[in-house]
Amino acid sequence: MIYFLSLGSNLGNKTRNLARAGRLLGECGMEILTASSIYLTEPVDNRDQPWFANQALEVRSVFDPPALLRLAKSIEARMKRVPTVAKGPRTIDIDILLAGDLVIDTPELVIPHPRLVQRNFVLVPLAEIAPDFVHPVLGKTIRELALASADSARVIAKKRRRA
Repeated sequence: MIYFLSLGSNLGNKTRNLARAGRLLGECGMEILTASSIYLTEPVDNRDQPWFANQALEVRSVFDPPALLRLAKSIEARMKRVPTVAKGPRTIDIDILLAGDLVIDTPELVIPHPRLVQRNFVLVPLAEIAPDFVHPVLGKTIRELALASADSARVIAKKRRRA
């Protein structure tokens, strides 16, 4: 199955944290097909914290969505993510944005990610790697959703991906 993931970090060496999370995903059997550039992004909900580094990944996996969620949480724990305040600082955050055209709504997991369309730090990197992917609920492309975003938070390209 093809998934789109969002990686974010705002503690320690943020760029290195993103790279390590990608390596750990690969070591756990995820095939990384495409990685966006790395973007420096302004905090949104809890603004009194360092800016984030964010990146989107397109991955192929044999894991079903609940198993992928467990894997993501285990990698976050391995990278010493310590829950603090809601939406607070973190070494790594791994979110499942999309799982092909699946729609899942359980207490543990909602796909497509419910705040995907409200966050530039997700939409901009995702639009870089999957501009024509159609949101399975809204019926619009990621490009269209990014262009229509009402989020005013700044997103600045830090490190362009290699061609």
